[in-house]
Amino acid sequence: MKDIQTILENAYKAEPDKEAIFDGYRRITYRELYSDVENLSSALAHLNITKGDRVMVCLPNWHEFVTITFSLAKIGAIIVPCNTRYKADELSYILENSRSKAVFLIDNNDHIEIFKNKVNNTIESNGLEQIFTVRCKSEGYRSLEELIELGREKSTPKIRIDSREDIFSILYTSGTTGNPKGVMLTHYNVLKTAQLTNVALESSKEDVFLIPVPVFHIFGMAASIVPAVEAGAKMVLLEEYKALKALRLVEQEKITVHQGVPTMFILELNHPEFADMDLSSLRTGIIAAAPCPEEIVKKIRIEMGCNIVVAYGSTETSSTLTVTSLEDDDIIRSQTVGKPTSGSEVKIIDANRKEMPTGEIGEIICRSPGVMKGYFEMPEKTSEAIDSDGWFYTGDLGTIDNQGNLRIVGRKKELIIRGGYNIYPREVEELLYQHHSVLEVAIIGLPDTVMGEVACAAIKLKPGKEETEESIREFIEDRIANYKVPDRFIFLDELPMTPSGKIKKLALQEELRAKLHSTLR
Repeated sequence: MKDIQTILENAYKAEPDKEAIFDGYRRITYRELYSDVENLSSALAHLNITKGDRVMVCLPNWHEFVTITFSLAKIGAIIVPCNTRYKADELSYILENSRSKAVFLIDNNDHIEIFKNKVNNTIESNGLEQIFTVRCKSEGYRSLEELIELGREKSTPKIRIDSREDIFSILYTSGTTGNPKGVMLTHYNVLKTAQLTNVALESSKEDVFLIPVPVFHIFGMAASIVPAVEAGAKMVLLEEYKALKALRLVEQEKITVHQGVPTMFILELNHPEFADMDLSSLRTGIIAAAPCPEEIVKKIRIEMGCNIVVAYGSTETSSTLTVTSLEDDDIIRSQTVGKPTSGSEVKIIDANRKEMPTGEIGEIICRSPGVMKGYFEMPEKTSEAIDSDGWFYTGDLGTIDNQGNLRIVGRKKELIIRGGYNIYPREVEELLYQHHSVLEVAIIGLPDTVMGEVACAAIKLKPGKEETEESIREFIEDRIANYKVPDRFIFLDELPMTPSGKIKKLALQEELRAKLHSTLR
């Protein structure tokens, strides 16, 4: 099995002068990308970054992220992507846990000062030796441009990569339920999943991928960047998502594959200038990370002309685990997340780890080429998540229908037990997403001395829309059993979100508990 670096080499040899990346700042051909990767990997090796070393990379959706990713892969070093919005405690935790040897930073004084202090304090450095800057200068530290120049004078060492064993990346989970865990993904994990993603999308070198999701997240990296390079396609990176900017890029760059979370597509469909845009180049794309209502799937297909597929996965599965097909109808795409990718197995089990019958709700477990090697230096957490037979326990609840399609019900830890009855938040959320005024919604459990828990719907409305608790309650109460109707409805201007577009339910629950404290029983 080839490694990550090999796919870039193949794309370069096939069409060296084909445009590989446009990020609004620079256009780069595969020849230029390959050259930069060769030179950077040479420089890093010269500076004693060796196989197995961890390197933190705190960059937004810039072309430099791609260069650094493939350079580290070439020398067998491990990329540790970080959210550019992380604060001191979050960055320090990841540095301490990963014991990264070097870090790439942008012009963020807070970040630069944090890491300068670490490097200069041997006790706190946790092994951090070098700081590299990107698109900025910082006295005493090399910039990416200087590294690439240095690499021109050095030879690149030949490093043997065992794709099934050697770690390509350590991505830290969002930490919605405690401290983030470092997910170790091998070259094989990410590359095999990328290939399966391309099969689902029927990708080719003619495609142009729009990547508006963060590249430091599994969706941006394993389901977007790596598939695009594996196909020899072009990538258009969007640094900060804005609906109008995305629409303009589709028109300008003739985007064929549009990746994204449901909110992105909803914002584009509802933008005042949507009807004026030429979106005829759109062919397909992946929508993931949150439920997508049937009406939105239909609008994406008809009004955008984009034959979207819906996928499900996690950081621990290298992203895509299941996916709908280009032939599935809108109901399957909106109510399920499709079938397992080739070579993947999915089962539904009960609390005793016994497989459940078709249609019954239980925990989703899986075996697939993308399942992680484990959590970095957390053997107990790893053994809790992956059993001796290689089954990964996702913590998600779902069902499998007669056709083999998986339906997500929610997270085990999000299950609300109201007066002895189980409420699965996702079921209620999917209904509320069908309301014409609802942009985002989350169902949260709140403590109640009588019922044990009650359900609260936190809702963000579409721009210009007005609703009341009564109007939303009226919309939903005839559609589900009365015990599933939320006890409270609260309207918020914003819901706390992870970089991948998921609502941070733990943070939202804490916010609502504090906000509604005086009225809770």
